[in-house]
Parts: sequence; C-alpha cells; structure tokens
Amino acid sequence: MTAISKTETAPVNPDSGALPASSRKARVLVILLAGSLALVGWAYLAAMVADMVPVMDMTEAGPGMGLFNAFNLFAGLSAEARAALAVLCLPGEVATFGMPAETWGASDFGIVFLMWLMMTLAMMLPSAVPVIDAFVSRTGASARSGAVLSTAAFLIAGYLSVWAAYALVATLAQWGLTLAGMMSPMMAPASLVLSGTTLVAAGLYQFTPAKQACLVRCWVPRWQIAGSGRPTFVSLYGEGVAQGLACFGCCWALMTVMFAVGVMNIVWIALLGIIMIVEKNIPSSLLYRAIGVFLLVWGGFLIAVATGMLG
Repeated sequence: MTAISKTETAPVNPDSGALPASSRKARVLVILLAGSLALVGWAYLAAMVADMVPVMDMTEAGPGMGLFNAFNLFAGLSAEARAALAVLCLPGEVATFGMPAETWGASDFGIVFLMWLMMTLAMMLPSAVPVIDAFVSRTGASARSGAVLSTAAFLIAGYLSVWAAYALVATLAQWGLTLAGMMSPMMAPASLVLSGTTLVAAGLYQFTPAKQACLVRCWVPRWQIAGSGRPTFVSLYGEGVAQGLACFGCCWALMTVMFAVGVMNIVWIALLGIIMIVEKNIPSSLLYRAIGVFLLVWGGFLIAVATGMLG
C-alpha cells in the first residue's frame, strides 16, 4: 500500500495571510460560477423528484427517499390506484419528467445521460471550488473579473469533460443493468446482491494505491508542485482535465454507490456529495479508510441477507 507522506498532504490553501481585495473578489466570482452550474444540476434533479413524489411510492427509489412520501398526494393507496389517479389528474409529461421508459429508446439514452451529467454538476463541482480558486489566485488572474471568469470557465470545462465521460459510461451501465432486470423502473437496484456487491467494490477501492494517489492529487494538485507559467486557454483546459482525472480516480467508486442506493436517490446524492467535499479537502488517511470500512460492512451485511447467511 502506498504510504502518504505528510509533506505531500498539505491542502490547497489560498488563505495564507489576509487576502487582498482582488483575491477576495476573484473567490466570489469563482464560487458564483461553479455554484451556478452546481445549482443547475440540483434544480434539474429536484424537478425530477418533484414530479415523482405526487404519484409514486418514494421508498422504491432507495433508502431515505421515503421521507418524501409526506408530500405524496395519493399516500396510502395501492400502486394501481396511484397510477389510475395519475392518468386522470396529472398531465403525462409531469409524471415522467426526466425518467426513461421501461424499454429504452434513443431518446431515453439522452435522458439518462443528461440526468447523470446533472448529478456530476451537483456532486462534483462543489468539491473542486477550492482547487479552482487557488489556481486562479496563483495565475494572477484575480486582478481582472474577465480573466477570473475565463480562467475558471476553461478549468471547469476541462474538469467536467472527464465527468461527462463518466456520465456516458454510467448511462451504458444503467442500460445494461436495466436490460438484465437488475434495475427497477424507479432506477433503484432490484436485488440486494447488486447493492451489496457495489458497496463492497467501492469499499475495497478506498484501500487501493490508486485511490490514495489520486486523493493526494486532490489535496495537492499537480500544478502546485510543478508550478505554472502564463496559462493559455488550451493549457487551462488541460489543467482542468488533469485535475478532473485525479478527481475521477479519487471519487468514481463513491459515485458508483448510486447504483446501490438508487440512481435518483436525492438523499444519497447530497450525502455522497458532502462526503466527497470533506474527503477531497481535509487531508486525513483515517477518513477515507473509515469510509471504506463503512461501505464494506454495509455491503457485506446486504450480501449476507440476500444469500440467507444470517438465517
């Protein structure tokens, strides 16, 4: 297992001493840009959930989602009664916004890809704000608002390119699992075995050298060690891709936990987003190992239940 030295784990810290007014302004602009994009993701996901709540039993969407049944117009009715009332009382497009058909067509691939892309905006961008802010400050772009926004925009574009590729792979994986009958129409796992094995795999990855190496690069970005000359738009995009790859190596397994808890489980989208923000910005070997242990225990328990090992 790769040892993580203390000298490598000094976090990105643009706050060494009092920030000049230009740097404070740059930070606000970076937060506004990244926050606006993340808000787009959250708004899209919230709209999906809002359209599901009135007509569906939200417990079917995964653990924790039953909380939303308090807002269900047809709570307590059977699934058949809810479906009938939905047809009579609600426009069809409202009840299905952002949801793929049970049998996927070409448009359903696009719908699911867009959903995963919105998830990456909501979950991954907030955790990257400190790195983007530090890079903007390092390049001296903070002197001009236009330079701040263009620098941050190209960094974010490169960063999100990596996660867009992940969204495509996740879409294909969801399609395959749906065809195999392992995902329900509510985009939740259809068996405890799928949930358990996904959680165990994610837990094991927490202890791999790849996870540790990529996590270190989230704590200490490549450019913080190598330095950077005067950036061009191409080099900024490249730095965004490089940081996106480090973030992907750190977080892809945690993102994939969504297949275990329900793809549209907005409760776990929020929880995992918070976990990744903390893990990527607070250097601690104890934290990522504790997350791994939790996932292994949870996944092992689900597998034991599914296979009857607990009697």
